[in-house]
Amino acid sequence: MSNPAPPATREEITAIHQEIDRVFALQQANRLAIADTGAKERIAKLKALLHLIYQRKQDIRDAHYADFKKPKAEVDLSETFVVASEIKYAIRHLRKWMKPVKVRPTLVTFTTSSHIRHEPKGVVLIISPWNFPFNLTFAPMASAIAAGNCIIVKPSEFSPNVSHLMKEMTARLFPENEIAFFEGDKDVSTALLKKPFNHIFFTGSPPVGKIVMEKAAKNLASVTLELGGKTPVIVDESAHLSDAALKIAWGKFVNNGQACIAPDHLFVHTSKYEEFIDALKKNVQRYYGETEESRRESSSYARIISDHHHTRLAGLISEAVDTGAKVEIGGKSNPGERYISPTILSDVTHDMALMKEEIFGPILPVLPFHDLDEVIQSINAGERPLALYVFSSNKKNIKRIITHTSSGGVCINDVMIHFLHENLPFGGINNSGLGNSHGYFGFKAFSHERAVLKHGRLAPLKLLLPPYTKTIEKIYELMMRYL
Repeated sequence: MSNPAPPATREEITAIHQEIDRVFALQQANRLAIADTGAKERIAKLKALLHLIYQRKQDIRDAHYADFKKPKAEVDLSETFVVASEIKYAIRHLRKWMKPVKVRPTLVTFTTSSHIRHEPKGVVLIISPWNFPFNLTFAPMASAIAAGNCIIVKPSEFSPNVSHLMKEMTARLFPENEIAFFEGDKDVSTALLKKPFNHIFFTGSPPVGKIVMEKAAKNLASVTLELGGKTPVIVDESAHLSDAALKIAWGKFVNNGQACIAPDHLFVHTSKYEEFIDALKKNVQRYYGETEESRRESSSYARIISDHHHTRLAGLISEAVDTGAKVEIGGKSNPGERYISPTILSDVTHDMALMKEEIFGPILPVLPFHDLDEVIQSINAGERPLALYVFSSNKKNIKRIITHTSSGGVCINDVMIHFLHENLPFGGINNSGLGNSHGYFGFKAFSHERAVLKHGRLAPLKLLLPPYTKTIEKIYELMMRYL
């Protein structure tokens, strides 16, 4: 497993600033030419990118394994497949998306004709994270290409092998005055955020998201923020337990729990509490091994991305256990290989640290509940999460939860699967994000919806121009009342 690159020296930072200035100027000079491309040219670019991804499939797997031992199957599903699906979906629909959208006139504007044009925003910045580095870089990049933008990408320094591979792949297809990568640490991000981008697409934590939004505001740049939060899961007394346990155990521990839409904590009805914990444990053993040793050696289980993150997660387990939590399974760690075992905790209380911050790792606190209102109050007492998962066969309970809570997205009787649905918008609300991505919504994120109205000489409103006579004033009064 690799470590993040060392911080840049002062001389290197100066050189980075100069290089950013140079490339940004090139893209600014080129943005109108890229914006002027039609569907045919953009589709050709997307097809070339898709073909290259298929060609480099093994390299993509190897890079993810080098960064945090991500299993081949998880790379194929959560990285390559997602990006390929996003590109193919854009290829199929781009011509339709780019067509002007006609709108009907209102009573006041009945003599006009109007439409909406989707135009590129210009030069855009994508700042991507380390947890799904290929997916969360190339998927928004595909949307930005489809929308006709010039693009600068800042990938995460915590997944350097994937970042370097993506930079090398992109450079094979695109000149730097159209798409360019800048690797490095937060000094590179800080330098980039000083530039007057037309749009910034950021995926990461809420605290950093606030910084990005603040920097963007100085240049009045629009933003898409895909953040996170404490995604709750509710399992009521009517849920199909074996199905719920199978899906939740996978969703929590895939990618070692390092996913912004992974289940963060679990509410289970008291009548099913012990039975459900047993079912979860059995699925952990089924997926990763019967014993702690076999789980540590499992080729299906990834690792924590960094020493710092590993220390934080191990500390959350220790603090919870020291204050009364019970380890149902797991609880082990090995800092030398950044291993945290798949961990399920019971007897958890809301004042424990792991219930106050996003866990972002393979630790699942399970809390019992008797009254659904208690769960709803607990969810609403915190920030709005990026996702919320409900396992239930009770339609009234499902409706009650959805109606009385707020989240970026909701899955009923499943977890995370909404991320794969290109016809659904993906995004958060408030602390969990701003704006949407995926499919048409990703295309819109990188496009300006420009209103176009056409009028001829026949314009009834000309009769209402100055001087404002008593008759005109009366007509305006009637218009306000009846139109």
